[in-house]
Formats: sequence, structure tokens, C-alpha cells
Amino acid sequence: MNAWVEAARPRTLSAGVAPVLVGTAASNEFIPWRFAAALIVGLSIQIGVNYANDLFDAQRGVDTDARLGPRRAVASGLVSPARMRVALGITIAIAAFAGLALALATTLWLLVVGLACFAALLAYSGGPRPYASAGLGEVFVFVFFGLVATIGSAYVQAETIPATAVAAALPVGLLAVAILVVNNLRDIPTDSAAGKNTLAVRLGESRTRRLFTLLSIAALVTVFVTSVIAESLWPLLGLVCSLPLERARRIVDRARASELIPALVATSAAQIVLGAGLAVGLWIS
Repeated sequence: MNAWVEAARPRTLSAGVAPVLVGTAASNEFIPWRFAAALIVGLSIQIGVNYANDLFDAQRGVDTDARLGPRRAVASGLVSPARMRVALGITIAIAAFAGLALALATTLWLLVVGLACFAALLAYSGGPRPYASAGLGEVFVFVFFGLVATIGSAYVQAETIPATAVAAALPVGLLAVAILVVNNLRDIPTDSAAGKNTLAVRLGESRTRRLFTLLSIAALVTVFVTSVIAESLWPLLGLVCSLPLERARRIVDRARASELIPALVATSAAQIVLGAGLAVGLWIS
């Protein structure tokens, strides 16, 4: 696999796609170029997060030969730190350009939101006090890949914030958090050894597995909430995500270390299915 594609971590890119699909559908409007621009922003930021994590974790000595997940580009020597910094800058520039176009078409306040997104992107594992090491990664993922991305995608279409977009942002964000929880559960041994005290490290394996189950249940419950807010049963199409999500839960309950990779794949698939189901349901309703 191409080193840059591998470093982008395709299994996690659903977190950049699902909120755009759902937010756009919740807006009851569709301006194609704005949808495309929002999708570019979402994907670029998700790829940027992955590139930044690859770079900063290698520099901090978090990614070592003992790591059990997919190899990291910088730590394995596939990509130099300098080249990764350039790639990170390019992804941020792409997101900034698309975001600027949306801000000029709607409101310049989106520039403030964009700056907050870029700050969160870099501070996850970079800077003097990365918030991932403070156990706050899940909070920021829920806020930025759930609330901000979904509601923002609705806003750039309708230039208002529909209640359905706020409700639909909840299950989208919860499954984005679930993806991170699986990833961090797998990395508990190496993160702990490197002093990266993620929420999973702080909770331990048993409670992190329970957290994944709670996130799964909460995501399904909030699909029902979205249906109530939309005053339609069609958003319940999002519940089809329960199939890959249940598969992921079963793997998380029993698997160890690298055996958790299929759970990551299944959780990502669940988020895409959720996004597609909610989007179709909201459009119909």
C-alpha cells in the first residue's frame, strides 16, 4: 500500500464522511458545491489528524517496534518527519481553502470554527501538553467530528441550524468516539509504556470495553431521538448500523491487541452505515 494512503488510515475516514452526509441531509437543502467543499474539509481534517498523530507519536517515542497496530509511516522509516510535516501542511491548506470558500458564501464566523478545528488537530498529540495524553481525546472527537462537523455541514447548506442536525450529530459523534476507543484499547500497552495516558490507559482494558458497549447503545438510542425530533420514522434506517456495530462489540469483548483491528473496521463500517441510513431517512422525511 502507498505509504501516504497507509498513513491516512483509510479505516478511520468514515469519521470525516458520515457527518457531512448526515448534516447535509438534515438541512433540507442541497447546494452541490457546498456539499463537495464540506466533504473536502471533513476528509482533509481527518487525514490531517492521522498525519499529525503519526508524526508527533513518532517524535515522542510512542510508536515503537512493540506497537501492535498497523505500522506508522514515520516510526517505521517509510516517511521522514520533514516530509510528513509538509504533507500535514498540505492537508491543512486544502481544508482551509475549502473552508474559506464556505465562509465567504455563508458567514465569516466559520473561519473561527476552522481555526478551532486546526488547533484541535495539532494539539491532539502535538505541542507541550497533548490533550490525548490528558484523557480528553474522546471529548474533542465528539465535539469536532460529531457536533461541529454535522451541524456545520447543515449550516453551510441552509445557513441556519436545524434541530434535526443537532439531534443527528449525537449518534454520529458517539460512533466517532467508538472508533477512537477501539484504537486506544488496542494501544494501551504501548501508550502506557510511553506515558501517553489516553482515556483507555486511565480506565484500563475492562472498563474501556464497557465504555465501547455504552457508546454503542447510546448511538442507537440517539437514532431514536433523531427520529422523534424529525417527526418521522425514516431516520430509523440508521439502525441498520447495529449489525456491524454488534460484530464490533463482540470482538471488543473478547479480543486482545492486534486482534482488535477487525473491530476497528466494523466500527468504521457501522458509522458509514449509520450516516447513509440517517441521511436517506432525513432526506425522505
